[in-house]
Amino acid sequence: MLHFSKLTLETFCQHVQVSDSDCEAGGLLLGSVHGVHMLIEQATIPTILDKRFRYLFERMPFGHEAIALARWGTSQGTIRYLGEWHTHPEDTPHPSGLDRSEWNRLSVKRLDQRPMLAVIVGKKTLYIELVPCSGHGSVFFPVE
Repeated sequence: MLHFSKLTLETFCQHVQVSDSDCEAGGLLLGSVHGVHMLIEQATIPTILDKRFRYLFERMPFGHEAIALARWGTSQGTIRYLGEWHTHPEDTPHPSGLDRSEWNRLSVKRLDQRPMLAVIVGKKTLYIELVPCSGHGSVFFPVE
């Protein structure tokens, strides 16, 4: 159902919060949809405008949206926004109340009415959820 490209997984690995001083990171997930399947081809990386703290990441729209629009245009609409990713400084990450609130807000805004893909990168595993506009969605088993 979901396939993460090698480039996407490398981006996740580069931003794992290994040390106590590492700040959260995050960005957009871009890729293509094939029926019920998604190919996640790119995860945007934090920009200088994003707000990054130990336990908080706030994505600012400018840099990420420019990349998403460029990919949409050059792919003639096949590469699209699929969702969001960010890190947590825990081995097995779980969404916070703030995460859930933001995911629900973003899911409702989806013009294509597809569930939003939400990924939290932990120190040892990924938390992956498809969030429909109605709230809690399908949670996938942790990925090592």
